[in-house]
Amino acid sequence: MIVLMKRNATQEDVGQVTAWIESAGYKPHVSEGVERTIIGAIGSDQGRSLLKSIAFMQGVERIVPLLKPYKLAGREFHENDTVVRVGDVEIGGSEGGASCSQFTVIAGPCSIESEEQMMECGYIAKKAGAMLLRGGAFKPRTSPYSFQGMGEEGLKILKNVGEKMGMPVVTEIMDTKDIDLIEEYSDMFQIGARNVQNFALLKRIGQSHKPVLLKRGLMTTIEELLMSAEYILAEGNTQVILCERGIRTFETATRNTLDISAVPVIKELTHLPVIIDPSHAAGHAKYILPLTRAAVAVGAHGAIIEIHPEPEKALSDGPQSLRPEQFYRLMDEVRILHDAMKNGIGNLL
Repeated sequence: MIVLMKRNATQEDVGQVTAWIESAGYKPHVSEGVERTIIGAIGSDQGRSLLKSIAFMQGVERIVPLLKPYKLAGREFHENDTVVRVGDVEIGGSEGGASCSQFTVIAGPCSIESEEQMMECGYIAKKAGAMLLRGGAFKPRTSPYSFQGMGEEGLKILKNVGEKMGMPVVTEIMDTKDIDLIEEYSDMFQIGARNVQNFALLKRIGQSHKPVLLKRGLMTTIEELLMSAEYILAEGNTQVILCERGIRTFETATRNTLDISAVPVIKELTHLPVIIDPSHAAGHAKYILPLTRAAVAVGAHGAIIEIHPEPEKALSDGPQSLRPEQFYRLMDEVRILHDAMKNGIGNLL
């Protein structure tokens, strides 16, 4: 349920309403807008009868039921777009996509393999204009015999390279036992497609104040993705970025099928930023540039892209990793397209 406060409601009025919500066994979430304050009452339906009396309290204009199951992630409670800050980089915004101030690119190798490899990737990402650096230290692999990552040693390398390049870093978290360790070295958690419905992990990450990049699962609906985000938000962490990374269909020409239509749909349903992962969607380096172009055109806030100085020698995901010259071209084209869309060409499409 949402409580819409009157324009002239005082802080005392807001305090009384939140206290009443808590007394009914609900958790209040206060959103202060420019013109009015909105208070969400989140919880089970057991105390709903007690909440109805809020309509008669001082400073309350009216109460509105929440229709969507994702209360905190939905726009019913939070109309304005959330901007997630990772280090000094801001992702998201009220206008979004082609109309926002920047299209944020996160780049780096699938796996951290050595300090030399990571340093070279960091240099490539920085030179091309990427804003964040990625690298996997713990890798969920289909085969138990594949390279699983360098663990803490890899995290140390990632942090060191990020600091030298002046770039915030993001890495994947697979297990709740690793949260404190990864939190020490990384600026943002990444929850991969395989863990999108690992609810114990989502709840524990929600208790952290680090930003979270949440990837859509291979067979996860948009509503299920938003419900996974809700687990994080419900624990108090409001800094969540959603990522469309391709879903599993009958098609075998690409690794997965990038659901580009998910971007405008998600932006309509939620205030959270949304980016794409063309690398895991395509599985082939040659398709990443056109898919990234599409992401700019459809209004995504950014993209996460895999790069490697020598993809043929990569220990994981070499076929979908861009060579330096390919990544430089991608970044040049993204800037041109983004600027064109921002300056009004998008209105003609």
